[in-house]
Amino acid sequence: MRMHRGSSKGSGADPPEPEHLPLSASSDIVVEVEVARARRSEVFHRSVRPGTLVRDLVRSLGEAPEGSAVLLDGRSIPLDTRLDAPVRLVLVPTFSGG
Repeated sequence: MRMHRGSSKGSGADPPEPEHLPLSASSDIVVEVEVARARRSEVFHRSVRPGTLVRDLVRSLGEAPEGSAVLLDGRSIPLDTRLDAPVRLVLVPTFSGG
């Protein structure tokens, strides 16, 4: 008869439940970004880690950070602003190719 490791201890106790971390320990934040262009705008939702720079968010949308203005509540914010809570931003590309 073949015995499995630990089977000879015979305590009969159930194994302990696995430990679960709260969801807030690793949760991302959702940022809504309206990319405003001359005749149209598009709205995107991005899930980012808390502390993500606005600059990195702009790049994730395929836009050039240095060629964009980012507005929060109608006011321009620096590209090195860290995102720590869900927000709605407006991204205005300030130059176009041609």
